[in-house]
Formats: sequence, structure tokens, C-alpha cells
Amino acid sequence: MSASAALKLDDPSLEPHPVEIIPGSLESGILILCDHASNAVPPDLGDLGLPESEFERHIAYDIGAAAVTRSLARRLNAPAILTQFSRLIIDPNRGRDDPTLVMRLSDGAVVPGNARVDEAEVRRRIARFYDPYDDAIADAIHKAMAAGHPPVIVTVHSFTPIWRGWARPWHVGILWDADDRFAKPLLEGLEAEDGLVVGDNEPYDGALAGDTVDRHATIRGLANALIEIRQDLIASDEGAEEWAERFARLLKPLADRQELRAPRIFGTRTRDRLRQHGG
Repeated sequence: MSASAALKLDDPSLEPHPVEIIPGSLESGILILCDHASNAVPPDLGDLGLPESEFERHIAYDIGAAAVTRSLARRLNAPAILTQFSRLIIDPNRGRDDPTLVMRLSDGAVVPGNARVDEAEVRRRIARFYDPYDDAIADAIHKAMAAGHPPVIVTVHSFTPIWRGWARPWHVGILWDADDRFAKPLLEGLEAEDGLVVGDNEPYDGALAGDTVDRHATIRGLANALIEIRQDLIASDEGAEEWAERFARLLKPLADRQELRAPRIFGTRTRDRLRQHGG
């Protein structure tokens, strides 16, 4: 099956737990996360009123990101945590009060199954999907810290080659907030690779209040980097393996440097902006 192939929407293996946990060595110094690994929706939620073709698109999941994550975890012998539900149900890379936590409109697609979702239903989805993922990450970090191996938090995402008619030039981007001690050398390593166009906080800004990195890495002072790979480059198994090999080669020597992983509070640009505006 290709890295971009859709999961069946009625896959019974999704229940009862919405999180995939890949074991790995705490001594690797890395915890790999994949917020948008799956496009699956459990049977009781149906198809959210969407045709199956919409679940093949980026609005449902990050194409290729799960394959890269699994391969990277294997190559580094590092633990990894992946979602097993579509971001259309609820987006675990958003804060609990983010208006895009449950998307009613996504890249031109109206999501009928979310159109009339009330606060009670949002709370149910948080408890059923969001919290188990959050809890699994917190538990993995706690175990690593207790063992004396503070982990670098590496999250794997993918982005569309074209956005609103504009061809994005980057092959890969590294997103970060105020803590650049891991992002900067990773950017330098990628920029040294032949033929790559590398985005520094592109195609998105890494400062997002309440996102996975903010609530798990930034708040604890853990080094981190959010990886964004262009989807057409990892839509096949071969492409996913190529990029996993590249990141394994670049990440390992950085994670081996204890001084990069020591917890240190850098603050966040998101809260700085809120203070500037009286928030």
C-alpha cells in the first residue's frame, strides 16, 4: 500500500484506542509525533457527510507523514506516537479553545458532519480522541525525563505543493517558536543538501498558541522542531523512505548532544504578541 493510500473509514482496528504508540529507546533522546497521521473516521461518526474522495485530500490528514514517522522511528530506535483519527473529527494540533479545533469548512470543503457540532459534542470528541493523544505524549515525556533522558520533540507534518493557486517553492520547512537550538542546526543541515529549497518557518510560522509543540515542548523547555515536507515528495513509499533516511542522518548527531536537549525555558512568541496587544 502506498504512503498516501486512504484507510477504510470503517476499519474496526481504530477502536477502542485512537492512538498508535511505537516503542523505542529512551536513550535515543528523541520523541517523534505525528498529529495528522490518519484519515480514518470510526463507524459511528460515519463519513461526516463527505464523499470518500475528500478523505484522500490534505484536509483529512497529512499525506505521507505517517510513513515518514514510522520509518524514522525505526531508523533511530526512537519512540513515536501517531493519531489514528482524521483531523476532520478534531485537530490535536490545535489548542482546546482554537476556533479551528473542529473544522466546519476546510480548504473549500464544507464538512456537514461538523456544521452543527455543539459544545457538548466537542467535549465528547476531546475526551475520545484529543485527550488520549495528549495523555500518551505526556506519559512518554514523563518516562523519558524520569529516566534522565529529556527528549527532543520532533513532529512530522506535510504540506500541499499548491496553495490557493500558488506553487510553493519549498521541498521542506522547519518550524519553530522561540527555541531555535535544535531547529537552526537542522535547517543548516538541510540547506547543505544538494538541490533542496528549505523554508525557515515556512510554509507556516511555528509559533501557534496551544499547538502540540507549545503545550508539550515549549511549556517544559524541551528542544523541538516541527518538520513540514511537501506532500508530493512523500506520497509514495519510496519517497517517504528517502526523507526518513535523510532526517535520521541529520537528527541523530544533534540528539546525541546533551547540551541541546537540556530543558531550558525560552518563552514563546505567541504569548509575547498577546501581551503586546493587552491579551
